This record gives sequence, C-alpha cells and structure tokens, in this order.
Amino acid sequence: MARITLDNLAHSYKPQPTSEDDFALKELNHDWIDGEAYALLGSSGCGKSTLLNIISGLLHPSQGRILFDGKDVTHAPTAERNIAQVFQFPVVYDTMTVHDNLAFPLRNRGRDEAYVAEQVNEIARMIGVEHMLKRKARGLGADEKQKISLGRGMVRKDVNALLFDEPLTVIDPHMKWELRTQLKQLHHEFGHTMIYVTHDQTEALTFADKVVVMYDGRVVQIGTPEELFERPEHTFVGYFIGSPGMNVIPAQIEGNVAHVNGSQIALTRGYTDLSGKVEIGVRPEFARLSRDEGLPVNIRRVEDVGRHKIVRADFFGQELNIIAGEDDSISPDMTRVTFDPAHVNVYANDWRVPGAA
Repeated sequence: MARITLDNLAHSYKPQPTSEDDFALKELNHDWIDGEAYALLGSSGCGKSTLLNIISGLLHPSQGRILFDGKDVTHAPTAERNIAQVFQFPVVYDTMTVHDNLAFPLRNRGRDEAYVAEQVNEIARMIGVEHMLKRKARGLGADEKQKISLGRGMVRKDVNALLFDEPLTVIDPHMKWELRTQLKQLHHEFGHTMIYVTHDQTEALTFADKVVVMYDGRVVQIGTPEELFERPEHTFVGYFIGSPGMNVIPAQIEGNVAHVNGSQIALTRGYTDLSGKVEIGVRPEFARLSRDEGLPVNIRRVEDVGRHKIVRADFFGQELNIIAGEDDSISPDMTRVTFDPAHVNVYANDWRVPGAA
C-alpha cells in the first residue's frame, strides 16, 4: 500500500497546449491517503480515466509528478509501480482455467503453489466463482469474465494500490450490488488503497471513503458522501449528486437575504462583495410546499416513488424539485415553496461562498 501524491499534475493530449482549455486534466495537487478507498466521479469526458491512467503509468502527464510514498514514479513503467488495474471490459486469458487466471499474478511473482491455492480459493469464494475454477474462461459470459478480472486484481495483498476503471459496466444490476459489497469487504480486510472510477453516483457513494468529483478536467470537490450532499462546493456537485439534484436559482444577495424574482429568502450567514453569476442552491429535501409563504410556484406533476414523493414545480420558467414525505398531503392551494435557511448555499460563478457568521 502507498500514499499517492499528485504534485502540480496536469495533462493535455495536444502536443503544444496554449491555454487551460487545451488540458484534459487541469492542474491538480492532492495526497491519496494510504489505505483509503476513493471514487473518481463525474460525467463522461471529465478526465477520470485520464487521471487513473496517469497514476497507473499507462499515460505520462504533460506536467507535474506522481509520488508513491515520497518516491517519484512519474516516468516509472506500470510494472515497477506495483499496482493492480481492472478495466471497464473484462481482460482474461481464454485458454486458461478460471483458477489459472486468478493464480496468474501470484505465479508471475514466484509465489509458492500452497500460497497461490490459498489465495485463489479465498478470492474465488468472495466473488462467487468456486464452482467454476476448473472451467476454461473461453466459454464464460461477460459478467463472469469481469468477475475474474476483479478477482485477479484483488488476489495480491502486497500491491501499492488497486485501480478500477468503471469495472461493473457489463455486470447485471443485482451482481453489481454484490460485487460492490465484496470490494468494500476486501478493503476493510486488507486495507488496500483503492481508486474507483465511475459515472454512477450510487456506486461512488456506497463504495468510497472519499469521493473525488470531477468536472471539465478539474477536481471540484473531495469529500465524504455527507459533505458532498450537505455542502456542495460547486454547482455541478449539487446537480450531479442526489436524485433529483440540487435546485440552483439566480439571486441577488444583500447581507443575509437573497432576493429572487421579488421574493426574499432568509440566509443564516452574511455575504458581501459577490460578483459575476450569483445563485443559491437548495436540495429538494430541504424545500417544503406551503399555502401562504415562500416563492410562488406552479405544480406541474407529483411523482410517487414509494419512499417519498417528488414534486415537479415551475418557478418563473425554471424547474424546481421538492421532496415530500410519503404520507404528506399535497393540495391545489399549496402554491408556494419555502427553504430551510440552514441548508441554503450561496454560489458565485458556480463556486460555494462560505459567508460570515
């Protein structure tokens, strides 16, 4: 296991980048703490896989350094970094049995057969392939082959890091849940540093100790699932995390009051000298329908999703989402919405402004 340091790291696929927009991965400085599980979360093309491939050595950065426990490995080949990487699509040796596929990384490093057998059997049990250890990989389905890829990545206990690049894409939904649970179990048992790339917020939030949210080649927030939900540091985090995502509304801020289309919203903190694009952000969970106070809205529809109701409303042409309780009654005269002041965030040019007490 290793502490992974990204020092002034950036990458462009252009040979001579001239501006920040030319960089697929914008400048990044961060320490990945030894033994923690991270998820790299963001939409397609945001730079997740670029960053993962730089860490693994498949890609050399345009600038900056990568250090494992303080040792510069920026130009070291993948084999010297002692990492295991699992890719989006399964990579297996079709002519080998499932047992030999799982055993390959250990035999390649000269481990004795008794140890190899012990580790293979343990991992096979964890990923549910004990019954097929003697079968050739050639005849297996895509989900079974990906389980073997995952197992081969997990079979070594001495790796500096385990890297996963959207490894559950080809796995059926039920098996995804099982494999995520098994990855968490492996992390708790062996304490590997794990970095898991995904565009699925459920995968990220259930797998990781810390979630790294990326947008347009930039890391916009690193935090626990609770931090990402309660205090999105960028409007994209608020939009991308949650279902539905955060309501973002243009506003004018004066001290501890937000002015929105002629209505006033109380804030718990004070703000001065805000410039550029100013907005407030409120999660649907902290919005409530009202009969006589708050912002005027038109309810377009109510979606009952079982555990709660999602109210889709219109506010001067902008969609607002409100989450109501399963047993809450919603009447036609509830044409206003209020926000919990403690959960109203203020943004300037998409970045959260903490404000003053």
